[in-house]
Amino acid sequence: MSGSAIDRRNKKIGEIMGMIFRWALVALGVAAFAALFYFKTPEPARFDARAAKAAAAAYDARIIRDAYGVPHIYGARDADAAFGLGYAHAEDDWETIEEVLFFARGTLAQRAGRDAALTDYLVAAMGAMDDIEARYDADLSPQTRALAEGYAAGLNLYCAEKKSRCAPGAAPVTGHDIVAGFATRTPFFYGLDEHLTKLFEGDMEIADKAARAKETFLRVPQDFETGSNAMAVAPSRAADGHTRLMVNSHQPYEGPVAWYEARVKSEEGWDMIGALFPGAPLILHGAGPDLGWTFTVNKPDLVDVYALKVDNEKKPARYEFAGGWRDFDVKEVKFRVHIWGPFSLPVTRRALSSVHGPVFETDEGVFAVSYAGRGEIRTIEQYYRLNRARNYAEWRDAMEMMAIPSLNVVYADGDGVIAYYYNAALPVRAENIDWSKAQDGGDPALVWRGRRSLNDVPQVVMPASGYVVNANHTPFEASGADDNPRPENFPPHFGVDTRATNRGIRIQALYGGDASITGEEFVAYKMDDVYAPSSRLMELVNSLIVTLDGKDASMQPAVDLLKGWDGAVTRDSRAAPLAILTAQRARGFLINDENPETPDYVEALTAVKGELEDAYGRIDPEWGEVVRLQRGDVSLPLDGGPDTLRAVYGARASDDYPLAAAGGDTYILYADWSGPRDVAIKTIHQYGAATLDRASPHYADQAPLFAAEEWKTPPMELDALLEEATADYRVGEN
Repeated sequence: MSGSAIDRRNKKIGEIMGMIFRWALVALGVAAFAALFYFKTPEPARFDARAAKAAAAAYDARIIRDAYGVPHIYGARDADAAFGLGYAHAEDDWETIEEVLFFARGTLAQRAGRDAALTDYLVAAMGAMDDIEARYDADLSPQTRALAEGYAAGLNLYCAEKKSRCAPGAAPVTGHDIVAGFATRTPFFYGLDEHLTKLFEGDMEIADKAARAKETFLRVPQDFETGSNAMAVAPSRAADGHTRLMVNSHQPYEGPVAWYEARVKSEEGWDMIGALFPGAPLILHGAGPDLGWTFTVNKPDLVDVYALKVDNEKKPARYEFAGGWRDFDVKEVKFRVHIWGPFSLPVTRRALSSVHGPVFETDEGVFAVSYAGRGEIRTIEQYYRLNRARNYAEWRDAMEMMAIPSLNVVYADGDGVIAYYYNAALPVRAENIDWSKAQDGGDPALVWRGRRSLNDVPQVVMPASGYVVNANHTPFEASGADDNPRPENFPPHFGVDTRATNRGIRIQALYGGDASITGEEFVAYKMDDVYAPSSRLMELVNSLIVTLDGKDASMQPAVDLLKGWDGAVTRDSRAAPLAILTAQRARGFLINDENPETPDYVEALTAVKGELEDAYGRIDPEWGEVVRLQRGDVSLPLDGGPDTLRAVYGARASDDYPLAAAGGDTYILYADWSGPRDVAIKTIHQYGAATLDRASPHYADQAPLFAAEEWKTPPMELDALLEEATADYRVGEN
């Protein structure tokens, strides 16, 4: 081949290669553009601030903030008061409310990333939003819808006025969103998430995601545990003939299930002070002139799992049931998972359901789950009826709805009535079955047949002993020995839990051991910081003493410290840190009851001993040095520990000490009725009303009182409120 021919060939090849390269660049550019388009998070619908302000004009609410910045909301209608409550709460805690909204809609992963992806899937699989869309008008009264919509209008007005503080897509908020906040969060309180995590134990990645999802949203660390206390004393047991109630739920200090204090009063008769979670348009527990109530968490068996035989294990479409095959109900779940900046990963998954409930495909097989509260959207309705009750009969009528599927509840009123209910939407299920195991999903005899009524749960009403108590312990020790429910009346398939807690032991010893309780004693008993000799923690301490005493010289100082401990967790106790931190490392207090592994107490003690020596140069620093109430520039010692009536739970954000108190006693309300509609109320919060505003004087103004176990007295009359008011404004006028 001649040189010229070779040159022509090479030139042609070069032209072809250049063309290929140019087309490759074009294709790459198109692909990159397509990828950017694919991963670019779609812009949310534009929020119409003008429309939000116009909608707000239909409401009229006055907010007066007392000396501690706590909002007292006044309105002609209940809906007006809810509107003002939404606005006031947004002023103090908008970012958390925003998080609740994204969670309830199943769009939290678009904000929080992969740790929330499983949460979004579960919210969609549970179908709360579908149920609300279908039955919002039918299941909820006009008054309840007006309440939810009024609260939503208050949030929308806040975003209209403070656009820069609200994330794109957060507003507009609807009444449906508010109802969804109840429907999606409620099952977490009786442990639905724990059952779902167990389903995926064979897949450690998914199990870990489930645990982290709870930590991401609820701000409850995986190894963190809280409880609650509730006490009421009738006139017959009070030294002065009064009726008393202690509202003492234990929650995380911060996040979507942290308490916020407010007082609401309308001309329609709504008058309550107490605590609510972000996104709730009413008081969840508290007191008013007539009555009050408080909740504690219980753990009834409200979840059953069914193993399904399916037609195709890789992509099941049908399941065997009653001798034949049924099609799964299938819906497509779509959500986005935040990656970086404006980019997110679109995710599409199938969500299956059977006659039992939602269905999950796992490494161990295909399982359906039945759970209490499925399809129930009236939780907000029940809370509203509790808020509006004026006597025990009306309050009990509200409880009979059973739309709140779990939680112990203690009640008291100015007429001298006290009561305890092991509130649980117990399913009607087959007897003589081990419901702790997965059942045959093909057997129709094992399908739930409705739920039991309030009459069927353990309860104590107007006991002769004159007191009712609960500290997350068995309902069979709720009052005096002759007044308690009898275990034999509640067979195993009812699913009533019978846990024991140190608080349960101490609460009975104190309130049950004093036949004439003064007001001062009623409060002092609640602040008890002692571990009972029969508690699990003292069992651990005694085991360590028996194992190590006189047998290991290097451990003898630790043993001697434990031997001299009286079980009290005061801020100056030098034995409490070693004992409590060892117990936490070794076994926890309640959550490890079913742990099949025997913890190594000596290994735990050795590790904690080394940590304390490294951090403090000694094994016996004071409890108040190790766990502290920390808020901004405030750092204070506390009495009390995990599972004491004065409950304090420290959280380890790093390997450093001190630990920050992160849960336990938070908002507490004490109500004292000397007669009908004659009530004295005291309250305290661990921080203050300004949840997020570090510059506010109310960011930590209650912390010193809380640490000193002292109280504030909220002004319940308008004149007294105005005398100490720090702000007084009508919503939307400024």
